[in-house]
Amino acid sequence: MELLRLAVAARRVGVHPGTLRLRANEGRVPVVWVGRERSFWVEALDALTGVGESGARREALYVRVSGTSGQDSSLAAQETELRSSASGVVVAVFKDRASGLRESRPGLDRLLKRAAAGEFTHVRVTHADRLARFGAGWLMQVLAHHGVEVEVVHAKGAAGGMEELLDDFMSLVATFAGRMYGMRSRETRRRRLAEAGNRVEHPAPAPAPAPAPAPAGVVGEGRG
Repeated sequence: MELLRLAVAARRVGVHPGTLRLRANEGRVPVVWVGRERSFWVEALDALTGVGESGARREALYVRVSGTSGQDSSLAAQETELRSSASGVVVAVFKDRASGLRESRPGLDRLLKRAAAGEFTHVRVTHADRLARFGAGWLMQVLAHHGVEVEVVHAKGAAGGMEELLDDFMSLVATFAGRMYGMRSRETRRRRLAEAGNRVEHPAPAPAPAPAPAPAGVVGEGRG
């Protein structure tokens, strides 16, 4: 039987750690003390939520917008739609404000880590390109490897419309422009270091000293 710490146990049942602590104090869920820290049996947590049976669904929701500011209504609308159509217990919601072209996103990174830990059985999104603008199929395969199925509410069509697509395109252009600038900067530094090294190994010859001026009174000596 597996024991989970309070924070992990709360995520498994989809409540705040304080709520789970209160339920434990009320005797609604058994708690095991490991030193001075509470721990919970996985089986007891599953019984608490009613998802202990084999094949029961534990859902994670993933919502995303491209912009880093505003668009709160879009995030909320996505979550509301996914919650209203959930057919299992929603144990986690992951959110990102980032382009779907970015491979690494805070919310997506957390989702993948917790999928690997077996905290949910399904990931649900409104559109496939919420998960990724390109390469969503690869992410689905990674999640499937951990026994997690991805469900797309709207299997056809793209999310966000032309404005979000343009935002993603501009993000792609900015990324490549930054990489090109970085490559040029590195090449310039490499060339200058090579030139400096060459000057150290092969210093320029010192200029020949100028001839000394003739002593005074010597001019015209020997005439007459």
